[in-house]
Order: sequence, then C-alpha cells, then structure tokens
Amino acid sequence: MNKMPDTTTENRKRLNSCLRKRRNDIMQNTIKDISCYFPDKILTNEDLQKEFPGLKLPELTRLTGVTQRHICAKNKTSVDMSVAAAEKLFRESNIKKSDIDFIIFCSAGGDYITPASACIIHDQLGLPTNCGAFDYNQGCTGYIYGLSMADSIISAGNAKNILLITSEAITSTIHPKDSSNRAIFGDAATASIITKNKDNSRFGKFIFGTDGSKYDRIIIKHGRERFPLPKYSEEDKIDSYGNIRNNANFYMDGSEVFNFSVTKAPELVSQLLDDNGLKFNDIDFFVFHQANQIILETIGKKLKVPDNKLIIDIETTGNTVSSTIPIALKNSIDQGKIKRGSILLIAGFGVGFSWGGTILKF
Repeated sequence: MNKMPDTTTENRKRLNSCLRKRRNDIMQNTIKDISCYFPDKILTNEDLQKEFPGLKLPELTRLTGVTQRHICAKNKTSVDMSVAAAEKLFRESNIKKSDIDFIIFCSAGGDYITPASACIIHDQLGLPTNCGAFDYNQGCTGYIYGLSMADSIISAGNAKNILLITSEAITSTIHPKDSSNRAIFGDAATASIITKNKDNSRFGKFIFGTDGSKYDRIIIKHGRERFPLPKYSEEDKIDSYGNIRNNANFYMDGSEVFNFSVTKAPELVSQLLDDNGLKFNDIDFFVFHQANQIILETIGKKLKVPDNKLIIDIETTGNTVSSTIPIALKNSIDQGKIKRGSILLIAGFGVGFSWGGTILKF
C-alpha cells in the first residue's frame, strides 16, 4: 500500500522556504520575549456612565469591545511606564541588562522635547554605555515599524539584542468631557526583546504604506512648532455627539478611521501573503492593531477569517495605541494559543494615515 504524503510536513517546508527567499539564513531574527505594564488605576464602563449618564453600556461594550481601561497616574509618564515594563521583562526572562545593545522607543509622548526619552530609559535601567538609543512616533503602526528597524539593525550586524519599547499615556491627552475617546483608549507599556534566533523562528517581508493627506484625521494639533503653547489659546468646542475637546486634546475622526481601517487592512493582508509566497490558510493567527471590536470584526468578516484565528484582545485594556499588538501577542502566548512554530500575520494601521505588517514564524 502506498503511504499518503505528510501534507503538514510538506506545507511547513514550503512555508520555511518562502520566508527564507528574501534573506540569507544568517538573518533570522525573532521576538524572544514580551512583557506588559498596566497602571494600577482602572476606569470601568460603569465609572464612565456615572460621568455620562446618557451612555448606553450594552451598545458601548458591543461597539468598542472594551469594559475597562487602565489610566496612567497624573505624576507618571510614558517613560515611567516604559521602565516598569522593561524591569518586568528582565525579571521574567533569562536575558540580562548587560546583553542589551540597543533601545528603540515608540511613543507619542515622552518626558522632554529633547533629549530622546530612550536615553532617559537607558539611564534608569542602568544599561551599558555601548548601547544605541532613539525614539520614534508612529502610533498604531508603531510596533511594526519597531520590529522592522530592530530586524534591520541586527541583520546589519550593528546589534545582537534590541529592547523595543512601546508606551502610551494617551488618556492624558483626551478631554475629560470627550466620552467617545475616553471609552476606547487606555494606557500601557510593553517591552520586547528582538534577537537573532537559535531555531527556525523568523520575520518574513515587511510591508509599509502611508497616506499623508489624512494626517489630520487622528491628531493632537497644538503643542509643537506649528501651533506652540501657550501662544494659541485653547477654546473648548462641542461636536455633534456632545463630546468636548480643544486643539490641545487628542482628536480622531471615528468614521473616517473606521472606513480606512476596514478597507486598508484587507488590502495589506493580501499583499503580505503574496509578497511572502503564502496562502490564506497558511496563517495560524491574524494579529491586528486592536483598534476596537467593530473594526476587528468587520476586518475579520471581509477576509473570512475563522473566529479561532482572529485575535481580539481589547476588553480589559482598551486601545493602547502602539502597545496593542504586543499586548495581544503576549496574552495569546500565555494562554497557549500562539506557540513556537505558529505562523502569524501581524498588521497595524492608523495615525498618519499609516499601515504596515509582516509575517512572523514564531
């Protein structure tokens, strides 16, 4: 009797071959560990309803998928949360501070205009002086950009172990009377170790895109060189939904962001699969930026992603901007969903407008 071919083994061989096409075997980098930090203060939907009696909790939860979110203390910053996330990472992993030779810090905030907050984090962590450090600000696509930069730096031979940190104290920029954004967003920080692997884990090809004509759809308008504070007075305005904000506050055009997300994400998925030589069914899990429940569900339906392959992890943390993807990854790993060898499609989209993604054989 002829033995049936082992299609699973053959598929894995094909996947490995596809993910190797763009690079030499020496350039195999991966995410080694992730840790997350959440502030102690929690704001629940019930708390919000006390402030905004008109809120309908069932509808709010259904649309956002969020029941609570963490709030950074007023005397703390994104840098403080970053240090806490990194210290947790060093406690939980087998990597030492002396092993780190680069810090990449993603945040819309930071302690000062200059120096780079990565330098402050470097000092507070007590890392070696032969360590590069820089900041960047790319919001919801930030983790993808960070992975790509870390991958490139290591592949160029300029570092071995990179500490990639995402941290957003976004709630401090939202007007207290802006119920829409307060219901969606939360504060958090994550720390990831990106390193040259010792097994078969690897990143595939990265893809990025930008539509700068939509820069003002997600924006904090005042506070930098174009509109410095306190030169420009801040007058509160009420939108058609009753939300109050001014130009120093976070603003998001919700309907346009929704349309952009549910259109661009499926296009990005198709391009990632094509450019990496993969098929839709090759992907074990789809890990998107956790914008909100309705966006994730709509993307899933348009792509016909099975429920057990679509990671939705937003209920207890909210939209934490650049930290949503690493939080979703960490929780899925801890829950046993994502295992070493899993094929992941990771994608972010949002502020800019920007989008980016990659394939990761974890």
